[in-house]
Amino acid sequence: MWNKKPAKVSNCLNKRPFHSDLSTIYVMAEVHNCDSRADMGVLPHALVLPYPAQGHVIPLMELSHCLVDHGFRITFVNTEFNHDRVVAALQIDGTMEQINLVSVPDGLDQEEDRNDLGRLTEGLMKTMPLCLEELIRKSSEAGDRITCMIVDESIAWALEIAKKMGLRPAAFWPASAQLLATLLSIPELTSKGVIDADGAATRQEMFQLGPGMPPMNTAHFVWNCIGDRRTQCTVFNCILDNNRAIEISEFVICNSFKEIEEPVFASAPRILPVGPLLTGLRPRRPAGHFWPEDTTCMSWLDEQPLSSVIYASFGSFTIFDRRQFQELALGLEATGRPFLWVVRPDLTTASGDAYPPGFEARVAGRGRMVAWSPQHRVLAHPSVGCFLSHCGWNSTMEGISNGVLFLCWPYFADQFLNQSFICDVWKVGLRLMPDESGIVKQERIKSKVEELLGDEEMRSKALLLKDTAHRNISRGGSSSQNLQAFVDAMKTSTKD
Repeated sequence: MWNKKPAKVSNCLNKRPFHSDLSTIYVMAEVHNCDSRADMGVLPHALVLPYPAQGHVIPLMELSHCLVDHGFRITFVNTEFNHDRVVAALQIDGTMEQINLVSVPDGLDQEEDRNDLGRLTEGLMKTMPLCLEELIRKSSEAGDRITCMIVDESIAWALEIAKKMGLRPAAFWPASAQLLATLLSIPELTSKGVIDADGAATRQEMFQLGPGMPPMNTAHFVWNCIGDRRTQCTVFNCILDNNRAIEISEFVICNSFKEIEEPVFASAPRILPVGPLLTGLRPRRPAGHFWPEDTTCMSWLDEQPLSSVIYASFGSFTIFDRRQFQELALGLEATGRPFLWVVRPDLTTASGDAYPPGFEARVAGRGRMVAWSPQHRVLAHPSVGCFLSHCGWNSTMEGISNGVLFLCWPYFADQFLNQSFICDVWKVGLRLMPDESGIVKQERIKSKVEELLGDEEMRSKALLLKDTAHRNISRGGSSSQNLQAFVDAMKTSTKD
């Protein structure tokens, strides 16, 4: 096991997944195919580095598949902890074309909580840089030179490694462009007294980042929605480091498209939308899930009436206490409609069977619970009527790309801003608000579902938004053109 101390270069090479020879760069060879050595050097080779969270790995994996379609080979770098989860969740018996999965340590002991974002952020900054340098160096020594590096903006400090190692540097932002614009506006927010020098909001109020952009609540600054004050300060300081490091990047691309955030792209032209990145649609090209997908739910959906199913999924971080979990269950039951509910093993803090007494027997036949779903395929299914969602950006992009209506239940971070987009800007969803006790009651869930599914004007807007999303990624569309410009630039090595 890795110690808490920062790993030395030699440790990176002597402990799993690195060894003294280069064969370990192509780990999991029995699952993932790589080119013959004769072909090495012909294709541009990108090192892709996501922040170690599900909502970051998935869009960067899809971007990697897009780059493969444009002639790239990919070295996809997860932390050891997430690499093991991704490999375990793969449900293919063949190969993953041109993408090699590699892992590096995250600086945490095995038993430490990876949902503690403060500790995780500290561990990555201490441990990862030397291992990335060694990976790049050893690949070059083997005649398989990495030519560019695409880094999740949440760990943009890694762009400095790309610069040091002579690679073309690019940043990828997996959330809304407005959130990135907000992070980059921290100096302005500080000078205006909206936040203090440590990132704490000076008062709770609504503010507008720029003309045409949805108002934001100072209580929902992403760095102040995470953990205790120490964690918040750690994350805030990391954001400041990332803001400085992003200047190194030749491109800043994001999983969005022009029409849904036009005011942001007009005021921040350097942020280039290449989305929506549609995951889970490519045969034999996994999306990078941390849990195995229960694909049996698709045949269950086939048996349900058109636009009848409530799909409920709350991403990879949301946690409910027993009371709220049971109110949610009873609310789904009270609708009288068929529902597909993603219940992760850690969705509730309750131990043992957290469902209300008799719930599973009562909903048998019209209620289906799965541990994880093939979400994009689910949302594309004609039986799905609405999406009860935590409003993570990936889920938001997948929902609007399939023309579904949203019932919004944000948990933390950027999800409150995404709810504003859905409900106030695009007008394709409704909010689920808790009562005075902080609980979303079953009666409210039932009434909001009925209100949502009875709104034909909202459904028409959702379908128009779907058409716009698909035009952007079709040949000649704005996002498609942006991706092509990015690809053309990244194909040019800095060392030609």
